[in-house]
Amino acid sequence: MIFAFDIVILVFLVIAAIISLSVKDLLSASMIFGIYGFLICLLWAEMGAVDVAFTEASVGAGISAVLLVATVYNTKRKSSD
Repeated sequence: MIFAFDIVILVFLVIAAIISLSVKDLLSASMIFGIYGFLICLLWAEMGAVDVAFTEASVGAGISAVLLVATVYNTKRKSSD
């Protein structure tokens, strides 16, 4: 394992999590959540768990992000904030 690569991925994970929680726009939060899932996939692959990384890439970064974005697009706003 490359220690410096682990630290860089973990820093990006924390940054993506904080931005995803603090952003006001739901579409942006959904996309950043997809980036977070992709970073987790990289971390799993770097640790040698390729099967878990593949599952995370397909479910976490793929299907979940697409479903969240589709849900945001199909949601109607009641107020005009």
